[in-house]
Amino acid sequence: MHSIKSAVCLARHTRQAGVKNLPGRYGVAATGARYLSTEDPPLRPDTCHSDKMTDIGTRRIFNEDHDMLRGMCRKWWEQECVPHHEQWEKEGRVSRELWQSAGANGLLAMTTPEQYGGAGGTILDASIMWDEQSYSGCTGPGFAIHSDICAPYVVNWGTEEQKHEWLPKLCAGDSIAALGMTEPGAGSDLQGMRTTAVRDGDDWVINGSKVFITNGQLSDLLLLVCRTNTEVPKAAHGISIFLVDTSLPGFSRGRNLRKVGMKAQDTSELFFEDLRVPHSALLGGDEGENKGFYMMMKELPQERLLIAAMGVACAEACFEWTRDYVHDRKAFGTTLFKGCQTIRHKLAEIKTEVAVARAFYDNCLELHSQGRLDSQQASMAKYYCTDLQNKVATECLQLFGGWGYMLEYPIARAFIDSRVQSIYGGANEIMKELIARGI
Repeated sequence: MHSIKSAVCLARHTRQAGVKNLPGRYGVAATGARYLSTEDPPLRPDTCHSDKMTDIGTRRIFNEDHDMLRGMCRKWWEQECVPHHEQWEKEGRVSRELWQSAGANGLLAMTTPEQYGGAGGTILDASIMWDEQSYSGCTGPGFAIHSDICAPYVVNWGTEEQKHEWLPKLCAGDSIAALGMTEPGAGSDLQGMRTTAVRDGDDWVINGSKVFITNGQLSDLLLLVCRTNTEVPKAAHGISIFLVDTSLPGFSRGRNLRKVGMKAQDTSELFFEDLRVPHSALLGGDEGENKGFYMMMKELPQERLLIAAMGVACAEACFEWTRDYVHDRKAFGTTLFKGCQTIRHKLAEIKTEVAVARAFYDNCLELHSQGRLDSQQASMAKYYCTDLQNKVATECLQLFGGWGYMLEYPIARAFIDSRVQSIYGGANEIMKELIARGI
């Protein structure tokens, strides 16, 4: 397989040079879209106009370069993840070799500039990975939080020293990143955190704990949110973020938490007991002290957008799995689809709702690519798309009957994996409150 990093870089350079088509040696992805030609079409089809909602070649915000990238991403997920995911679910984590394979193929931290080891891609490039992970049904790899939440903190706020120290390793998959925000007594209320960092000469001494940390068992780098000034009237004005090397004394991992779903994704408790880190670990250096809450507010819209992306893509995948099933499943002398009007109408409802969510999400993604997505719209996308994801997974599972309750079917795994989407990244109840502030 050709390096996806090479494809992203080549696509970016050819777009800048005004070249329409990429050389064929990088591979052309097959597509089920109703039309794609070498000539510029007047419009690319929406997902609801394609043979399948997951087809390559759809959606007006993308182009043929993106189709090539999507085809290679899809092939990687199908070859490297799908055959092993059941075993990873039993083990409670994916392998480190998978991370290194992803890094070697340019799948990690795609938007990181080339000078720091990345592909220099756009957020549209990165979003293709979010989609394809959901289409594959493989929720184990915690790539999104590593690539599109943690790495951007370093890119956007880190010192040059911090960027050169960590970004090449994150892009290569040699180091795995996690984000330490949530605490046992402070979930969506980030200002209620108790983990502290106290200055001691040229070091900071950290004490406290975090919980529900994705990539917690495997992480080499922890972006750790701490209170660095407990005297300020508002806690938000005294929060900082540290780049913590998890091999340091004073850092310890708790158990790999047993979850309802996402069983192949390691989720952990983390503990800090007199954990001593150098001042150079403070994200942003001197300028980053007590600016952590501001950094988080700037980065949270992208986190919520990528959760929404996975919600819509999962809903599309659930619809397609169910459509295939009801067209094949025989009952009362015919297929479920032909023989039962209620099933046909239910699928019509689901397709309509998913198409509406796709249109809204794509608009948000386009705005974000232009730097115009605000917190309210990101909150709308996160709440609406993840609520719909859970609704679609539930309704589609019902159409499978008893087989839908069997874990060998992807619809069953999607049903249990979807539940957390409306909880993390800010519970949907909090999203509604953020939206309501602008009403």
